[in-house]
Amino acid sequence: QVQLVDSGGGLVQAGGSLRLSCAASGRAFSSYAMGWFRQAPGKEREFVATISYSGGSTYYADSVKGRFTISRDNAKNTVSLQMNSLKPEDTAVYYCAARFESGSYRLWEYTYWGQGTQVTVSS
Repeated sequence: QVQLVDSGGGLVQAGGSLRLSCAASGRAFSSYAMGWFRQAPGKEREFVATISYSGGSTYYADSVKGRFTISRDNAKNTVSLQMNSLKPEDTAVYYCAARFESGSYRLWEYTYWGQGTQVTVSS
């Protein structure tokens, strides 16, 4: 069992930066790949980024590639999403998620989810 708590969202102007964090509790965090997803109003939840259980492999949605960076600290049971050059279209509720072993861009393959944190980017 893994419990996830998302934090770090807020209101930022276009071009600004935010850093989201996800704190995990439970055993064997280092055995889980982690992902970030987002859901804008009226839209389906979509993939943002994923990182392997070791942190050695990452993968990003094309819409955030070069602007967002996912990282993890297995000693602290945390995963982060550094978001730079934010755009109004990045406005959404952001969720972290955990999946045993390998990462994925498919949200239905994730077992555990955080409660979400709101990111609002003003133009």
